[in-house]
Amino acid sequence: MLDPATIGDLAIAAVVAVVAGGVNSIAGGGSLVLFPTLIGLGLPTVSANVTNAVVQWPGYLGGVFGFRRQLISQRRRVAMMSVVALAGGAGGSVLLLTTPSAAFNEVVPVLVLLSSALLAVQPRLARLRTERAGKDAGARRSRDPVWLYLGVLLATVYGGYFGGALGVILIAVLGVGVGDVPVANAIKTALSLVTATVAAAIFGIFGPVSWPYFAVCAPASLVGGVIGARIAVRLPVVPLRIFIVVFGVAVAAYLFWRL
Repeated sequence: MLDPATIGDLAIAAVVAVVAGGVNSIAGGGSLVLFPTLIGLGLPTVSANVTNAVVQWPGYLGGVFGFRRQLISQRRRVAMMSVVALAGGAGGSVLLLTTPSAAFNEVVPVLVLLSSALLAVQPRLARLRTERAGKDAGARRSRDPVWLYLGVLLATVYGGYFGGALGVILIAVLGVGVGDVPVANAIKTALSLVTATVAAAIFGIFGPVSWPYFAVCAPASLVGGVIGARIAVRLPVVPLRIFIVVFGVAVAAYLFWRL
């Protein structure tokens, strides 16, 4: 029988996983909510990171289900970019598992701070991609530019290694390259799912995943992802973004102090 304290920790993690899954579909940055929670519940940083990565997978699956209508017309583009995301996610995951834990402990506060900063400037990136879309409105391109695939590769390597605010990075890249914001958001979710899938497979076999937390957080993340995708076009994201940014900066400060 589990200790009552352990049951309480699992319940807290499950509730936060629902929120993280929803945040990923709505604004991106759900990892910045769940990752520090797992650390606060006692997991080492690397274990918290790989557990968080595996847990996020069902949430992205739920998000893809919610965005399925937008993705139907993008099947070819998503398929091509998914190959790139598969390679990037695998590379980042292997990099995490083959580098010393001490190195990750040193870099993770910087990654959290970087992720928070990217989330903070997301509105500016959105304006830039809208302006770019307006300039390219009359142009008909038969294929996406090479730099777009390079951007997806670098983003998914980062996603395989850490994953915090991966959606923000992807939608920044896709927003400029694709132009259509709802389509970019849907593709972002699909590529996040691919990255999370390969990371979950590698971490599940070779990584220090906390399976009790996975058992409760994975279905919770799925529920959050589905709900978040449905309300993504209705919920004001500015207050949510501000909260996550402030929370992320506080987490980074704590990790700098802790390490």
